[in-house]
Amino acid sequence: MAQDKKLQKLELTWIGKDDPREAIEPRILIENPDYSYGTAETGTLPNGKPWNGNMLIHGDNLLALKALEENYTGAVKCIYIDPPYNTGNAFEHYDDGLEHSIWLSLMRERLIILRNLLADDGVMFISIDDEECHYLKIICDEIFGRKNFSGTIIWEKKKKPSFLSNMGGITEHILSYTKNYQEAPPFIYGATTIGKKYPFNNAGNGLSILEFSAKSVRFNMKDGHIEPQDMSEGKIKTKLLDDLYIVNGLNDNTFRLEGEWRYSQSKLNAIINNHEEIVISKIPFRPNHIKEGGEPKKMKNLLSVAHYGMNTYEDATKESIALFGRNNFDYPKPEMLISVLLGAVTNKGDLVLDSFLGSGTTAAVAQKMERRYIGVELGQHAYTHCVPRLKMVTDGTDQGGISKAQNWKGGNGFKFYELAPSLLKEDKFGNLVINKEYKADMLAAAMAKQEGFTYAPSADVYWKQGYSSESDFIYTTTQFMTVEGLAAIRETMTEGESLLICCTSFQKECKQAFSNISIKKIPQMLLGRCEFAHDDYSLNIIDLPHVNDEEEWPMEDEFEYATDSEVAKETIEGQQELF
Repeated sequence: MAQDKKLQKLELTWIGKDDPREAIEPRILIENPDYSYGTAETGTLPNGKPWNGNMLIHGDNLLALKALEENYTGAVKCIYIDPPYNTGNAFEHYDDGLEHSIWLSLMRERLIILRNLLADDGVMFISIDDEECHYLKIICDEIFGRKNFSGTIIWEKKKKPSFLSNMGGITEHILSYTKNYQEAPPFIYGATTIGKKYPFNNAGNGLSILEFSAKSVRFNMKDGHIEPQDMSEGKIKTKLLDDLYIVNGLNDNTFRLEGEWRYSQSKLNAIINNHEEIVISKIPFRPNHIKEGGEPKKMKNLLSVAHYGMNTYEDATKESIALFGRNNFDYPKPEMLISVLLGAVTNKGDLVLDSFLGSGTTAAVAQKMERRYIGVELGQHAYTHCVPRLKMVTDGTDQGGISKAQNWKGGNGFKFYELAPSLLKEDKFGNLVINKEYKADMLAAAMAKQEGFTYAPSADVYWKQGYSSESDFIYTTTQFMTVEGLAAIRETMTEGESLLICCTSFQKECKQAFSNISIKKIPQMLLGRCEFAHDDYSLNIIDLPHVNDEEEWPMEDEFEYATDSEVAKETIEGQQELF
């Protein structure tokens, strides 16, 4: 009996691809109102979760994407990213000289989460150059599935080529993938020409006969009788096979034409049944199909100056200088390019995500096009570039880029968020303990996220800090829990409700005290679950924010225990600002 062979598959492999990795810590996001601006429009996302307004997030983008997973999975209609290209050229704001295998591993981790965030009809665009493009495509084929590859868009990035390699490069790639190709929209740009003529004749095709039913053809010639005759000229072959009577500009009878046709009889019948216009203007007959036009037109995969009047890096640099002066961004993408991509697959109100936001172009374009957006940026240019730019967009004072084309006068706004620090950090003995920076509200929000609950503190019931269903709740406290304390909570619960309590310590009798109340100890319940105290998963982006070391929270035996009455009075102020 033949031995079973190891299952093999076609894939790209590299050093470290299959190395075991700890799960990423799902952190909370904390709004910094000092940088939020305008009146962010709120609503509900397609996945039923609340939308609290446009989001600008400062922090490591892998941690930020993990933080977004709980509420935004399946909600994003379009993702555009412009990651560091691993060219070895260090720009002022990015250091993209990563070793090849590291770059592939870092991109793969992000792409897995990005795919999760896409809606079923969502589309992802990735700008990339020749250096890593084809490796990146194979990674995307593995993650998205090869059938969900929509194509490569070629962008003419320069008007004048640079000759640093064997040939002058003027283009860049944009890979496009769908979450589910069966649900994905067509990529639309503009509309078909109104009243465009499509000739029936197509020299070189085989001879065939088309039958035109009565009153199906409009004749731009005098009424009368036309006898059967050969109307061929040059390379175009056409014969009228029947007597034809034109009355009131229409064929009064059915007639046939022999020729080399673009259309089949079934296509002709469909045109007639749809009441689309067919016109013959003179002898010799050359029938034309006149399309009404104005329908959405599929986008070409070449975004060039010649085809679309597309803007290039030269144009984008002018935009950046107008916005930031001497502090302009290296190699920004032009607003026109991003607007074409977003306009191809989204509508007003759809959610757009860019986790390599750079100088804020995607967010600025999304706001001007009345799309919702989430932008993530690690570098200090989240403060120096993104915030000032989006303030100008909100005020309507940014009239560059696509503003005039969109008739943008300002409006909406955004909220600025920081990633929370790690929930646990090592004490001086190397033990993981609760981070001292976590106050009661932050800890409650973080534990709700860790346990898969939606954080939504009740204004009336202190222990209802979050929910997983209409009757299942979570309560986090740093107080010592007693059976008496649980009993007090139990008396306020209604039939069918259940509660998970996360606390730093409790009487051992609490474990079995009530069937509808579960109790777990923190931080022990979290150990081994994910990688804590790791703040930098960056794609080698420089100028990381400095985090001051602070004292850890005390170990559980150092807590001052409160009375049961104090437990019931625990404050939950400020919780509305957390996720």
